[in-house]
Amino acid sequence: MRKKIRIFGLLVVLLVVAVPVAGAWVSSYLHRPLPVSEALTVEVPRGAGLSRVLYNLKEEGILGEGLEARFRRVGARIYSAFTGMDGRMHVGEYQLKPGDSLLSLLEKIDRGDVLQRSLTLVEGWNFRELRARLASQETLSHRLKELTDEQVMAELGRPDRHPEGWFAPETYFYTRGTTDLTILARALARQESILDAAWQQRAKDLPYDTPYEALIMASIVERETGVPEERPEIAGVFTNRLNKGMRLQTDPTVIYGMGEDYKGNIRRSDLRRATPYNTYVISGLPPTPIAMPGREAILAAVNPGKTESLYFVARGDGSHSFSKTLAQHRKAVREYQLQRREGYRSSPGGGQ
Repeated sequence: MRKKIRIFGLLVVLLVVAVPVAGAWVSSYLHRPLPVSEALTVEVPRGAGLSRVLYNLKEEGILGEGLEARFRRVGARIYSAFTGMDGRMHVGEYQLKPGDSLLSLLEKIDRGDVLQRSLTLVEGWNFRELRARLASQETLSHRLKELTDEQVMAELGRPDRHPEGWFAPETYFYTRGTTDLTILARALARQESILDAAWQQRAKDLPYDTPYEALIMASIVERETGVPEERPEIAGVFTNRLNKGMRLQTDPTVIYGMGEDYKGNIRRSDLRRATPYNTYVISGLPPTPIAMPGREAILAAVNPGKTESLYFVARGDGSHSFSKTLAQHRKAVREYQLQRREGYRSSPGGGQ
C-alpha cells in the first residue's frame, strides 16, 4: 500500500513539474518567428474555423516541419481555448512578414486586422478606362462585367445620369472581396461632395449656371493640363472665350467625341466633323464631361484665374504659352507647334 502511495505521489510530482514545462515548451513555439523569408498574405476563407486555417498554414509550410509544426498547432488550439477566437474568425486577408510569430498572426485574426489594399483612380481617365482598371483588380468581387454604363448608374441610384466625370480620382482602400460597385459608390459620393462644396464657393458671373456645367468645364481643364499650376489660367481662358461667345476649340473634346475612331492623331476632317463634343463646330460646352476631373480642376472651374488670355498652345514640356490676341497665338503656334523639337511633349489633351 505504501509503495502505491509513493508511486502515486511521484506521478503527481511529475505532473506538477511536467505540465508547466510542456506548456512553456509549446508556448515557446507560439512566440518563435515563423519560417517566412518574405512578406505574404494568409487568407481566412468564409466559414473557415481554426482547424482549417491551421491546416492551410501547414500545407503551405508556414508552420515549419514535423514536431515544430505540431507544437505550433497545439499552441494555437490552447490560445483559442483561452480566448474563444475559434468562434469569431474574421474573414479576410492578413499580412505575414518575416519575423512574425504564429501568436502575432492569431492576434491579427482575432482582432480582424485585415490587409488593406489600395486602388488609385487617375485624374483625366474616362469612364471606359475606369471600368478597365476595376476589371483588372483580381482582389475585387466583380459585378460590373455584364452591366452597361446605364445599368451601372442605375445600380448606383443615378439612373438618369451620364457616368462620365462623376467619380473622384483618388486612392481608395478596400479589403479582398469588396465589390467593384462599392468602390464606384464611394468615388461617386466623394465627387458629389467635392462638387457641392466647390459650387458653394464659386466666383460670380461664371458663364455656366449649374454645378454639372462646372463639372463639364473641370473635365476639359483636367484633360488640357500638363502642369497642375496652370489649371486656373486654363479655366480662365475657357471662361473668357465663353463670355465672348467664342467656341472653345479644344482638342480633348474632339478626341472624346471620336471615341474608338481616335488613333492618336486629329485630322482636319475630324475638326470639321459635327459631333456633340466637337467644340470647333458647336458653341458652348459639350453635353457631358469628357473625363474624371480631380478636386483642383473642379476648384479651377468654379474660380477661374483672372487673365486676359484667349488662347494657349503647348510648349512641348507639358506647359503652355498663353496669348491675348490671335496674332500672338499664331506666333506661338509657329514657335512651339510647327517647329517641334526632339522630345516635344504636349499636355494630356493638346492645346489651343
